[in-house]
Amino acid sequence: MVSDAPALRVEDASLRYDSFQALNAVSFSARKGELVTLLGPSGCGKTTLLRAIAGFIPLDSGRVEIEGRDMAGIPPERRDTAMCFQSYALFPHLTVSGNIGFGLRQKRLSGAEMTARVEEVAAQVRLSAQLERLPAQLSGGQQQRVALARAMAVRPGVMLFDEPLSNLDAKLRDQVRGEIRALQRAQGFTAVYVTHDQAEALAMSDLVVVMRAGVVEQMGAPEDIYRRPANRFVADFIGTANIMAAKVLAEDRTNGIYKVETPLGEATVRSETPPVAQRVYLCWRPEDARIVADSEAGSAWENIYRLQVRSRTYLGNLVDLEAGQGATDGDSWRIQTHGYAEGASAAGEGDTVAIEIAPKHFHFLNEAVT
Repeated sequence: MVSDAPALRVEDASLRYDSFQALNAVSFSARKGELVTLLGPSGCGKTTLLRAIAGFIPLDSGRVEIEGRDMAGIPPERRDTAMCFQSYALFPHLTVSGNIGFGLRQKRLSGAEMTARVEEVAAQVRLSAQLERLPAQLSGGQQQRVALARAMAVRPGVMLFDEPLSNLDAKLRDQVRGEIRALQRAQGFTAVYVTHDQAEALAMSDLVVVMRAGVVEQMGAPEDIYRRPANRFVADFIGTANIMAAKVLAEDRTNGIYKVETPLGEATVRSETPPVAQRVYLCWRPEDARIVADSEAGSAWENIYRLQVRSRTYLGNLVDLEAGQGATDGDSWRIQTHGYAEGASAAGEGDTVAIEIAPKHFHFLNEAVT
């Protein structure tokens, strides 16, 4: 259960390596019982920030607070955190029981209490039958669960995950991802999770912090990040987006209705947030386009465009089309529609299709560079 009280607060965290600015005034907070994901491309600073929270790297400026306590000068072993590493970092000569109990021995728990704690968390991660096995005798998913159990056993205030699923295959990654999220919700621990995988971030998070080049580009709930990206970078990085430069022709800010000129043609946009300039970037998601029949395309409906299919990919539940205003020249746009939707199955390369994009599905981004 998520509490309003912050378990972790990062304020204006900055760190420079010579001329490289790894972190630049990064701020966010995690409430008790909340899972916050640090998401971004390689080199954006997310792992550096995680290591600074853990106490492995000192900040140049800014602060990290855990349960309201400033962590400046506090070494890693005295912070109320536990880390799940990308490489699992299991001791090969210790059994599953020995690995899970390692941190508890450091805390000098009694033998009976340590045994009870190890058995408790092993049951939570479904490893009770493997307690006497060595890591080499486990699958990748089981090894990851050992690393998770070892961190959970010490009952930290904040759990830190450094891309823990990157070494697993796609199917196992989805399975373990669901297990981690289910355990986090059941146990109510606070977590900060680093990943570059957008699907992972959207599926697991209460709050997503999108980073680039050491700064926060946007933070919010997964749906807000996906449906209302703050700028072109976020729109392009999170999922698939069709992004175009647009010129605002007319506006009715009272009702949030705008007429814009785009490479597709004129469009009506309905937006609670007004454009930041006359020339802005505009985006729409591939699944927001609807293939319409010729009878509809000739009606007075808004935002209907005719495009020629340049490529078609059948994905079972979806048909993915790349289409443009001609066979090869000009911009291409992605359209995704259900494989069983009327018109989708019949659309092939070279065919002309009419699409409709509802005004509410266009989203204004940052000012367009001319």
